[in-house]
Amino acid sequence: MKKTIVAFSAIAAVVTAPAFAADDMAGMSMSGKSSAMKTANSTALTDAEVKKVDATTGMVTLKHGALENVGMPPMTMAFKAKDAAMARQVHEGDKVKVRVKNVNGTLTIVEMEKQS
Repeated sequence: MKKTIVAFSAIAAVVTAPAFAADDMAGMSMSGKSSAMKTANSTALTDAEVKKVDATTGMVTLKHGALENVGMPPMTMAFKAKDAAMARQVHEGDKVKVRVKNVNGTLTIVEMEKQS
């Protein structure tokens, strides 16, 4: 008899428990990425390897990981360096960390750190 009362009590508690209103989570972003994560993705440096440097044109060819801030998957591609000095400080085979941004319609390396 006690088992029946306990089971009945549990069912009654579930049935009478207040339901959450549909708007209890109004204003919460459900996109899966917080604004902090989006900011981190746009400022994070990406691992890359220098494949070719053309110091005269300021172009650096990189084999890079995903560049999420510009929506690019991992690949090998040539990018314009922000300035000529940046292109001169690296050589073929160097491991680097880079940040690439779209500057006036041109994908540009705006930051590059040589790795040891």
